[in-house]
Amino acid sequence: MERAELTDGDWELIRTFLPVGRFGPYPERLRQQFEGVIWRFRTGSQWRDVPPLFGAWQTVYNRFAQWRDAGVFEGLLDAAITEAARRGQADLSLVSVDSTVVRAHHDAAGTRVRDEVLASLERAAGKTKRGRRRGRKAQAPAKTDQADVRQQERRRVRRRRRSRLKAARLGRSRGGLTSKVHLAADRRCRPLAFELTEGQAADSPRFIPVLDKVKVRGPVGRPRTRPGAVAGDMAYSSRANRTYLRKRKIKAVIPEKADQAANRKRKGHRGGRPVFHDAQLYRERNTVERCINKIKAWRGLATRYDKTPESYLAGLHLRGAVIWLRSLRPA
Repeated sequence: MERAELTDGDWELIRTFLPVGRFGPYPERLRQQFEGVIWRFRTGSQWRDVPPLFGAWQTVYNRFAQWRDAGVFEGLLDAAITEAARRGQADLSLVSVDSTVVRAHHDAAGTRVRDEVLASLERAAGKTKRGRRRGRKAQAPAKTDQADVRQQERRRVRRRRRSRLKAARLGRSRGGLTSKVHLAADRRCRPLAFELTEGQAADSPRFIPVLDKVKVRGPVGRPRTRPGAVAGDMAYSSRANRTYLRKRKIKAVIPEKADQAANRKRKGHRGGRPVFHDAQLYRERNTVERCINKIKAWRGLATRYDKTPESYLAGLHLRGAVIWLRSLRPA
């Protein structure tokens, strides 16, 4: 008997968000299929290895694909956060932001990308490359001999390979393919928002997009999107991030980098005021790291096995919803 992840109370909240088509499955089988999806991400096994207890593996995967394309898992995370807010258990007094690198299995490579998407990515990469060359001396026109033709073909293949990895949100590193998960968590180690990028992507540019996804819907009124304070490590210490928090009247709990402090002091009064942060609040930044540990307790998320970023993001949202539902269970 496989271990069940959901209680009856959890399922009563989840079942209202699962779409059932005209010729869809019987309602009594939905719970087993949903548990099958959880089992797959929790164990990191292949879809073919889903136990028969949850139904045929083809049916479980097809159901997951339908729910993924319909945005069910992201809606479940929002619903769990909304239920916590209704019970008065959602706290936005301090939100911590961090990222973690996830190794990608070789099964995650080789995703299919539509030709029009691949062509648009190549055009964007070409514009970026031309922008970098701006200001340099004009080079002599390339010769049309056989060697130059082969070189142009190799460059085209490399561009398509990089564009394909960018579409799949996979990055190259010495250890292989990687992805990076950016997330925000509350004081009880519960995720609020996710962002998926390539493994070599910097942390600071994803600070604002992650915070823009934080929404806590209450019983009435508009959703709350402004935390009381935001904590982050030195990787998020940039003028743009601090200006964003200052405009939204959010307290910044981000230490300043040593080189930034030295540059500010070197400028004198033109460098601006010294940057201070609440050291007591900064101690609670470990909540987002503990949240990452909870997420990676599912082996299907600690290592990326999914080819498409949408499937992996669906697993992240599913894990976040389960974490919130567990926190709402009576002690």
